[in-house]
Formats: sequence, C-alpha cells, structure tokens
Amino acid sequence: MSSKPSIPKGTRDFLPETMVKRNYIFSTIKSVFEKYGFLPIETPSMENTETLMGKYGDEGDKLIFRILDSGDSVKNADVAALADGNYGKFSNSVAGKALRYDLTVPFARFVVQNQNELAFPFKRYQIQPVWRADRPQKGRYREFYQCDADVVGSDSLLYEIELVQIFDEVLSKLGFEDFSIKINNRKILSGIAEVCGEAEKLIAITVAIDKLDKIGIDGVIKELQERGVSDQAIKKINPLFSLTGSNEEKLSSLKTFLELSEVGLKGIEELSYVLSRANELGIQKANIEFDVTLARGLNYYTGAIFEVKANNVQMGSICGGGRYDDLTGLFGLKGLSGVGISFGADRIYDVMNELNLFPTAALTSTKVLFINFGETEQMHSLKIAKQLREKNIACEVYPSDAKMQKQMKYANDRKIPFVVMIGSKEIESNQVTFKNMESGAQQTASLDQLIKEISQ
Repeated sequence: MSSKPSIPKGTRDFLPETMVKRNYIFSTIKSVFEKYGFLPIETPSMENTETLMGKYGDEGDKLIFRILDSGDSVKNADVAALADGNYGKFSNSVAGKALRYDLTVPFARFVVQNQNELAFPFKRYQIQPVWRADRPQKGRYREFYQCDADVVGSDSLLYEIELVQIFDEVLSKLGFEDFSIKINNRKILSGIAEVCGEAEKLIAITVAIDKLDKIGIDGVIKELQERGVSDQAIKKINPLFSLTGSNEEKLSSLKTFLELSEVGLKGIEELSYVLSRANELGIQKANIEFDVTLARGLNYYTGAIFEVKANNVQMGSICGGGRYDDLTGLFGLKGLSGVGISFGADRIYDVMNELNLFPTAALTSTKVLFINFGETEQMHSLKIAKQLREKNIACEVYPSDAKMQKQMKYANDRKIPFVVMIGSKEIESNQVTFKNMESGAQQTASLDQLIKEISQ
C-alpha cells in the first residue's frame, strides 16, 4: 500500500483561491514599484555557495539550504575534513550550490556580472521565492516570497524617502489601517558601540539588541554578556532600550549620548533628514517611528534600516530593508552604494486574511457563468461569451447540459457573481436572462444591460 504523499515542512501548496489573493498582493506591489521607476529582473533559484556564505552573519549562514553535489562531483568530497570534525569545510566540498537566502545578495552579484548593460543609478524590483532552513511556525516558512525594490549606484537620501513612501502607499492600497514603519540607522548603532568602548563588538551588540521584542531587556542583557560585551558597556547601553517621546525627542536624547562619536552623529543627521522630508511630503496611513534598537541583524547594512509591522495582529515584521554601501564590493565592484526594501508577501497574506482585507471584487476571477441547456444554446452562449471576453470580462460556459442544480452549485462554489441562462426564447428575442448570485435578482434584458450590471 502506497504512503500518503506529503510536502516538506515549511512549504505549502496554494489552491486557486489562495493564488488569486496572492496575485492581488503581487500586482499591487508591482504597480507601485513601477510607478516609482523600478524595472523587473529575475535571478536563478540557486547560487554558488561562495556567493551566499559570509554575507548574512553566523546565524544567517546556518539557515542557508545547501544543495548536495551529484554525479562525479561527489568524488571531490573532503573526507579528511569530515574525519577531523571540520563539518563546514566538508559541507563546502560536497555542496557547491545553495538556494538563495534573500534577493539582495544575488542582486549584488547580478549588478557586478551585468554592470556594462545597466544604467546607474539602477532601480530594480524582483518578486521571487527564497529559502531558509528555519524552524517552521506561524508567519515563518522555509519557502516564501520576497518582493524587493532596490536602487544601486547612488548614496542620495532621496531614495530612502521614496522607499518610505512606497511602504506607505503599498500597504495603504492593500487596506492596512494601522501599521508602523520603524526606522534606524546603522551608523547610530556603530556610534553606540564606539561610545561604549566596544566598537569591535558591533555585530555582537546588533544581533543581541535586534531580539529585544522577542526576549526582552533581560534576555538582551544576558546575550550581550554571553557575547563578551563588558558590564560597563551594557550599563551605558541599557537606558537606550527605554527611550520615549516623539521621534525628535528621542533623536535629541541620542544626540547627547553620541556627542563624541562622529559616525553616530552622522547617522542622526541622515535619519533626521529622511524623517523630516517624509513628514513634509505627507504619509497616508503609516506611523513612522524611530527605534534605536532596530538592527535587523544583517551584516551588510551600513545606513538606514527599515522594518514594518502591522500593529493590530500578532505577527513579526511584514517588510524590511536598509542601505548597504559596498555590497557589490564583495564581488569586486567597489564604490556602489545601494538601498532597498522587501515586502514579505506571505506574512502580508496572513495578516490580510486575519483582518479580512481582501476585497471581494479582487477575489473573483470568472465574472459570468453561462448555463448549458444543449448544443444549440451552448453555441449561442459561446458567441456571447466571446463578445464579453473582448471587453475583458472573464466568463465560462458550463461544459455539458448537466442538471441545473449541479451547474448552479458550480457557480456558487466558484463564487461567480452572475449566471446567464440562454434558452430558445432568449435566442429568438436576442436577449439574455441573468441572475445576480449575491442578491438573487433575475431579469431578462439586452447584452448591453448585462454588461452594465457586471460593471456596477
């Protein structure tokens, strides 16, 4: 007896209704990206392992899915490294490729390889899946989609301002009413480490404080101690966990704290500029909040850091991003600053489902079902269906003259809003009888009247 088929944990099948909702999210995001001048690209699902490793920090590297070499390549396995317990070296010898962890590092590789074909500043968007060997849980999957927009080739803060606007516009269009765009600057975090006398422990500090929401202040302090940060430095950092007031008040307090750090003050200057310009341009729905503990844990960030959360649901961040001054330098192309953001489509989907934000009209693919009464009526229905499709109205003709109850059940199951019934009387009078499946109202009228009803 064959076993029941299954899929790997952290992955999912998507039924048509789910795909319609997902495509609504993708098309909304895509439309805003294109409005701001971003161009689409795609990169392979797999990259060379050396392209990805070392770009996400130790914790990120552990979550990269490695692809086992096959065929003759297995002969290159470093058996001696395995015997010596050097599992990292052994893994590198048998897994020369890996599934991409995000879209940003592959984008940097893409820019370096295709630099002669691009006009800089280069603005790209990319909507593709990524993979992480994480523990599956609510809102966290091993395979999920990212919707990224990045600009590379300019250090202008104009782009940070635009990316804040894009966050606000996309989520407002999707129906979000209560969400926060949290923003920080990596230079501020560098300044904090410097003032505390722990500049060389910047990564340890950022990785720890980035977990504040998950493990609390006591948990962060414990992790800082475990990572070798001195008690004196922790004592200096501690008050920053509870900064209060407006963005301006928090930045003012921090300016005093960082008065001896040039890099820290530069971060405050950049952040203040972005916040003031974004507020001057006007924000639709978002609450923009400066959060000094926001770090996002990725080593390649060098300037602005973004994170977006829906405030009325229990969910982690739904968007993120930041500036990376020399990510392409890792692949040999120096001096290209970049900044980008990413929409977590899967988490956005979960939040929209929970809050019932998907509009009914967006979830209906087929607008009209023609009931099939027989060969003659079927042909007449096909002719009218052709006219409707020419007007971009999605419709179907039921494939057989099954019982009316079965055909109507199909319309209900598919949530098709209009059912058209064409019999001999309708053919003779050149009219259609149609039923609004939501209201139950039924009438016989001209094709133009049907089109008018559908449009309404």
